[in-house]
Amino acid sequence: MSQYFAIHPSHPQQRLLARAAEIISAGGLVVYPTDTTYALGCQIGDKAALERIRQIRRLDKHHHFTLACRDLSEIATYARVSDVNFRILKQLTPGPFTFLLPATREVPRRLVHVKKKTIGLRIPAHPIALGLLEALGEPMMTTTMLLPGDLRPLADPEEIRQRLERSVDLIIDGGSCGEASTTVVDLTGPEPQVVREGLGEFV
Repeated sequence: MSQYFAIHPSHPQQRLLARAAEIISAGGLVVYPTDTTYALGCQIGDKAALERIRQIRRLDKHHHFTLACRDLSEIATYARVSDVNFRILKQLTPGPFTFLLPATREVPRRLVHVKKKTIGLRIPAHPIALGLLEALGEPMMTTTMLLPGDLRPLADPEEIRQRLERSVDLIIDGGSCGEASTTVVDLTGPEPQVVREGLGEFV
C-alpha cells in the first residue's frame, strides 16, 4: 500500500518533500505533479525501480526516459550543452519542454539512446516538482503517468490512488494536473527540431 501526501501546489510543505525524497532515495517509486502532467519518478541510478516503472507502464527496452533536473547547472552535468543551446535552455526553462541532448558519462547507460547517445532532460515549472528535486539533491528518472490502454495521462490524484496504490510507494496529491505532454525539442543537430508538439510553444 502506497503512502499518500497531500502537498500544497504553490507552497509545498518542506517536511513532506524531505520525507518524499527519503522514500525515493530508498528505492521507492513516486507519482508527482509537474507543470504538464502527473509523472512517475525514481532515483536516477536505481535499476530495480526503473524495471518497476517499465512493468507499470508496460514499456519496452527502447523507451526513452527523461531526467527531471533542478536547474541548468544540473543539466550541464548530464548533457553536453553548446553555447547556442545554453541560450535556448535559459530562455525556455523551467517550463513544459523536454530537450534531447548528447549524454555525458554521468548518465547511466541504460538511460542513454543506444544509437544516438542522447538523453532527454527537463526542468519542470512546478513548485512541488522543483522542491522534490531540491530535497533529493539530484535528478529523477521520470516518465509521464500514462497507463497501458489509456489515451490520456492520469490527471486526478484520487483516480491515481485507486489504480496505483498497490504499485507505487508514494503518491503526491498536488491537485488536478493537465493532460498535455511536454514539447520535445531535439538540440543535437545543426538546428533545433521539434520532435513532438506539446504544451510548450517553441518559436
